[in-house]
Amino acid sequence: MINLTFKQLRYFEALAQHRHFGKAAEACAISQSALSQQIKELEGVLGSALFERSARQIDLTSFGEEFAPRVREILRSVDELGDLARASQDRPVGRLRIGVIPTIAPYLLPNIIGHLTRLYPDLDIHVRETITPKLLHELAAGKIDTAIVALPVSEPAFTEIALFQEDFVLVRPSEDSDKPIPNIEKLREMRLLLLEEGHCFREQALSFCQMHASMPRELLDGSSLSTLVQMVGSGIGVTLIPEMAIGVETRSASVSIARFNTPTPSRTIGMIWRKTSPLTQQLSQIAEVVRTSADALRKARA
Repeated sequence: MINLTFKQLRYFEALAQHRHFGKAAEACAISQSALSQQIKELEGVLGSALFERSARQIDLTSFGEEFAPRVREILRSVDELGDLARASQDRPVGRLRIGVIPTIAPYLLPNIIGHLTRLYPDLDIHVRETITPKLLHELAAGKIDTAIVALPVSEPAFTEIALFQEDFVLVRPSEDSDKPIPNIEKLREMRLLLLEEGHCFREQALSFCQMHASMPRELLDGSSLSTLVQMVGSGIGVTLIPEMAIGVETRSASVSIARFNTPTPSRTIGMIWRKTSPLTQQLSQIAEVVRTSADALRKARA
C-alpha cells in the first residue's frame, strides 16, 4: 500500500495550480524548502516524477497530468466531509467560501457581509473576487462553496437560484446630458468603452448593442468599471454600467447617467453552487440574505 499523506496532496495541488514554488509555499503557509521536500518525498513514494523543473518554469509530467485530477477529487471529497458536519446545523456556521464577479463585488458585497455578520455571527466568510469562468472552475473543483454571478451559467452540475434583475444605464460625458438617448443603431456608431475580454458584463453589453466581439469598432477596453467611467469623464467615449454601480462609480467623474428606452438592457443576478453540495439548505438561506441586501441597496438609491 502506498503511504500518501493528505498534506502532501494539498502541497501537490498548490504547486500544480501555481507552477511556482514560492507562490505555492505562500498559499500553503509554509517555507519554500519545506514544500520542495514534501514534493520530493511524494515523488519518492510514488516512484515517479510529478513535475518537470527548469530554470524558468515548472510543468507537470505526463504522470503528473494524470495524477492531478484524481488529487483534486480526493481533496474535494475530504472538504465535503467538513461540509457534511456543517450541514447538520440548522443555520450557516463555520467557513463560507463565496465567489463574486467584479461587476458586483464592490457595490453589493459590503451589504451582504454586513447582513451575514449580524444574522450568523459564527460564520467565517472568505471572499474570492474574479471573473465568471474562473469562478465556475473553482466552484467545480470545490475551492469555493458558492458564487454570485450573472445568470444563466447553464452548467448541469450547478444549482442556479435567480435573486434579482438589474438594468444597465448609459454613462456619457456631463456635457451630453441634454442630448437624446441613443437607440441601438446610434450606440453602435459611438465609441463604446467595454471591459476587457473575460468579463461577462462585456458580452452582455455587446449583446444589447447587437454587436459581435469580432466586429470592427473604435474601442478602448478597461479592466474595471471605474476605469471605464473615468475615461468617459475625460471625453473619450461612452459606456454601460449596472445600476448598482452608479453611486460608487459616478461620484468623482464628470459624467451623466441616462436610462434607456425599451428595450432596456438588464441582467439577472443569482447564486450558484454544486448540486452535490451538502450545504444546499444553508446556501439557500445565504441566497435570501443576498436578495435582501440587494433590495436594501435599491431602496437606499431610490
